[in-house]
Amino acid sequence: MNILFLCTGNSCRSILAEATFNHLAPSKMHAISAGSQPTGEVNPRSIALLKSKDIATDGYFSKSWDNLPLVPDIVITVCGNAAGETCPAYLGKVIRVHWGVDDPAKATGTEEEINASFEKAYQLLRKRIEAFLALPAHVFNNPSELQVQLNHIGILN
Repeated sequence: MNILFLCTGNSCRSILAEATFNHLAPSKMHAISAGSQPTGEVNPRSIALLKSKDIATDGYFSKSWDNLPLVPDIVITVCGNAAGETCPAYLGKVIRVHWGVDDPAKATGTEEEINASFEKAYQLLRKRIEAFLALPAHVFNNPSELQVQLNHIGILN
């Protein structure tokens, strides 16, 4: 099962989700990430945060959804609604779900406050990914039930 975490820039949230998912998931599941308008670089704070959690960062880079190496089974958008972001719409025949997360790259304030925004985004994504991975096996064989469960996970705070 292939999961695509999608946002606009593919520099923070979708990278955090991709790396965290791959760190936690069984070998039969794999995540990738992409952006509709990739920035071309991963935010250094995202890399530092992942490393602080002992999550591998090798091979992660900002990339376009135009050049995906595989066709995803599930597309999870992680754009934040509060800031009025427009999420890209993946048009393939896949299960689509939205797990909105505020963009920590837009955080302002002290170093501590900015780092706290990255930590908050990471913790929210990790909580949702752990809930995803805890779903009973039979749910993955029922697309409509999987859609319902993934939508429910997307509102977890």
